Amino acid sequence: MKHKQFSPQTEPTSAAPKTKAASLDQNAIDFAPAPDAVARRAYFSYESQGSVPGNHVQHWLAAESALIAERKLSLGSRSA
Repeated sequence: MKHKQFSPQTEPTSAAPKTKAASLDQNAIDFAPAPDAVARRAYFSYESQGSVPGNHVQHWLAAESALIAERKLSLGSRSA
C-alpha cells in the first residue's frame, strides 16, 4: 500500500490562535485553599482572639488570605 503525499494546507484566517500548553506558567494557575484548611485556621484565629462571636466572616477571610499568601510564598521560593 502506498502512502499519499499531502501538501501542507494553510489554516483559514478566521481560525483561533493556538495556545501552547508548555508556555503556561504554573504560578498563574488559580489556587483556592481547601475549605477544611480554611475552617481550621479560622477556628484557631477565633480561639486566639477570645472566642468572641460575630466575626466569623472576618476570621474566614483572614484565614483564606493567609493560606493563599503562604502558597504564593512557597511557590516563589521554588522558582528562585
